[in-house]
Amino acid sequence: MKVRVLGGGLAGSEAAWYLANCGIGVELWEMRPEVMTPAHHTELLGELVCSNSLRAISLENAAGLLKEEMRILNSLIIRCAQENEVPAGGALAVDREGFARCITSRLEDHPNIKIVRQEAISLPEQGITIIATGPLSADRISRAIKNISGEDHLYFFDAAAPIVTADSIDMSKAFKGARYEKGEAAYINCPLSREQYMDFYADLLSAERHMCHDFEKEVYFEGCMPVEVLAQRGEQTLLFGPMKPVGLVDPGTGRRPFAVVQLRQDNREGTLFNMVGFQTNLKWGEQKRVFSKIPALENAEFVRFGVMHRNTFINSPKLLNPTLQFKQNTNLFFAGQLTGVEGYIESASTGIVAGINAVRLIKGRQPLLFPENTAIGALCHYITSVTGVFQPMNINFGLLPPLQAKFPNKKERARAYSARALKEIKAFKDLFAL
Repeated sequence: MKVRVLGGGLAGSEAAWYLANCGIGVELWEMRPEVMTPAHHTELLGELVCSNSLRAISLENAAGLLKEEMRILNSLIIRCAQENEVPAGGALAVDREGFARCITSRLEDHPNIKIVRQEAISLPEQGITIIATGPLSADRISRAIKNISGEDHLYFFDAAAPIVTADSIDMSKAFKGARYEKGEAAYINCPLSREQYMDFYADLLSAERHMCHDFEKEVYFEGCMPVEVLAQRGEQTLLFGPMKPVGLVDPGTGRRPFAVVQLRQDNREGTLFNMVGFQTNLKWGEQKRVFSKIPALENAEFVRFGVMHRNTFINSPKLLNPTLQFKQNTNLFFAGQLTGVEGYIESASTGIVAGINAVRLIKGRQPLLFPENTAIGALCHYITSVTGVFQPMNINFGLLPPLQAKFPNKKERARAYSARALKEIKAFKDLFAL
């Protein structure tokens, strides 16, 4: 039996990889380059459309725990990320193109995977299918999903930050340093005085934006707020967010700058840097004008401007089981951001879950519930059981069942969460063949 996986993003790639490694034939459908999305630029599988960071690596952070669980489960995404890592202090960031090429080549070279470069316009009536078409699902497959679910999609807006060339950054007005005093000095910091910040802030507020369609309501994910929307909350807001100068000393003045814009390496060669936290929906000409107000970026060459796009996700608490099977047809699985998880690694981890349970279904075994004490299990539990208004969620320790013991500080509590989770994921792994 062949399994059809719809969508060649991070979740679809993980699902296809797991199935193929278990000896099961896979048809991996990806509509690019036949049909492109507003955010993608290549036909590569696993292309990152926003930041190039997969976030923290420390087990004192829930994102670090999630990556370690995925590594234990033979994650393709984590393997390719580690092979294409670029300096990012305490985070795992990747060479954007190298990472996607690594995923693509591994899947193209696998004898059990056939990649179909074609738009999926309907859902198969027979067999097992994993739907991982992502937050930018094309109209026809979105209508097919809506038809089987009887539910309108929920949605929010997501935005990507601009990328500049390294040699266009004025290093006489910038300096290298760590992000929030963590890890190596891997970031380029662009300081602003109070006067420079207020000038920049005023221009940011008055800059022209791309307009939404009449049928679209602006509902932003809090963790990926466009910088101009964040600025509307008050002139101090950015100073406690993406322009926070904590732990930084400008060697030119010997003092902490009033504000700072941080740039993170975006490719292995170190020729491209992205503006951390500066996802935006400003018109491209306005981005060039306003962001050039940052002294170190006065003559910056923007190789990619920020973009914003609609992200679509289903009402998972009503539609999905914790195994990620569709309640009305258990031969259908959903994975990725379409389920309402938020973030690269969160999306990829649900692809692993769908892949594992699709294998078990084919072999006549009961699909598995991941333990809630693990990061993966906590995510699956959240998206399929939350009550009230359902909104996308990144992994965080608050999703895991509380610990019984008391701890003197957050770091020790986080380590305890991670130790418990890793013990359980290793025992859980023994339930099935990898």
